[in-house]
Amino acid sequence: MAAALDQAKRGIGLTSPNPPVGAVIVNNNTMVGCGFHRKAGEPHAELEAISDALQRSPKLIAGSTLYVTLEPCCTTGRTPACTDAIRSARIRRVVYGARDPNPKHQGRADAVLRAGHIDVVSGLMETECLEILRPFTKWITRGIPYVIAKAGQSLDGRLTRPVGEPAWITSEAARAHARRLRGRVDAIIVGAETVRRDNPLLTLREADAGLGKPQPWRVVMTRSGDMPAGAHLFTDEFKDRTVVMRGLDFPEVLRELGNRGVVSVLVEGGGIILGRAFASREVDEVVWYVAPRLCGGGRPSIAGLPLPFSIELNPVKILPIGDNVCFSGFPVWPAQGAADGGGQPVSSGG
Repeated sequence: MAAALDQAKRGIGLTSPNPPVGAVIVNNNTMVGCGFHRKAGEPHAELEAISDALQRSPKLIAGSTLYVTLEPCCTTGRTPACTDAIRSARIRRVVYGARDPNPKHQGRADAVLRAGHIDVVSGLMETECLEILRPFTKWITRGIPYVIAKAGQSLDGRLTRPVGEPAWITSEAARAHARRLRGRVDAIIVGAETVRRDNPLLTLREADAGLGKPQPWRVVMTRSGDMPAGAHLFTDEFKDRTVVMRGLDFPEVLRELGNRGVVSVLVEGGGIILGRAFASREVDEVVWYVAPRLCGGGRPSIAGLPLPFSIELNPVKILPIGDNVCFSGFPVWPAQGAADGGGQPVSSGG
């Protein structure tokens, strides 16, 4: 299953609105085929693995074991049902990690496969398999995207340096690490002030674009609609991938994007938009870069109305990047109405 997870990770950011899934086929402790879902509308991971095995070791498919990170689908949509392909390939045993989060399909594969005299085992490395399904799970069950909040700040919590100094707070290495987050998501959200002040590109880097990753939607939240017409977002080669959402609160933006099939978003700022995202309690993952610098002023990383609660990350990862540090993890939200100290914390369900 670890090998199937490695396959699944190759599809992260490429498969929306489908989930990333990986599969391997094993016979006599030998891997005879592997594959991952590459893009919505293209073969699922199970079919990719079967096709790979047919090319590499066609005589070893019959009687083999298929390991797949997600419960195989048993309905025909843009692609055939994977359970039919598994039965046709005469695979003897199926081991999958996580049940399908889609309530329309969840748990149906077991009966279909067992009716074809195929042994089924579920729940192997379930936690790890569910981890990479977090964005899809939120979207398919709630209809809104998974939200990653990202910022690069000084030690005193500022996003900008004093007037007259260079704009960047974090190091080039930290910024390069942060840009790779764009390869995981379907859309990037910023505020109009970020467009006016920084004129950002919000584009993919060559490595992600080379994998066939489409340019994420560039979403600008604005109250006034006052933005420079010559900004990169409105004039570059990806201008058709820019959407302006005027007068909408953060949850309304998420609903609109979810209706468009956007499964995951990256909130890149500024501080007011980040503050609205946290206030909505819809942030599912935090990636925060801190540089060894004191700015003494400038824009705070979380602005607008003060949050009536603090947010812990659990679990949390700490990654040194030169002299910068990246903190990442999942928010633990206080229970509604617990801002006065009562109630129990609630972990983000993704």
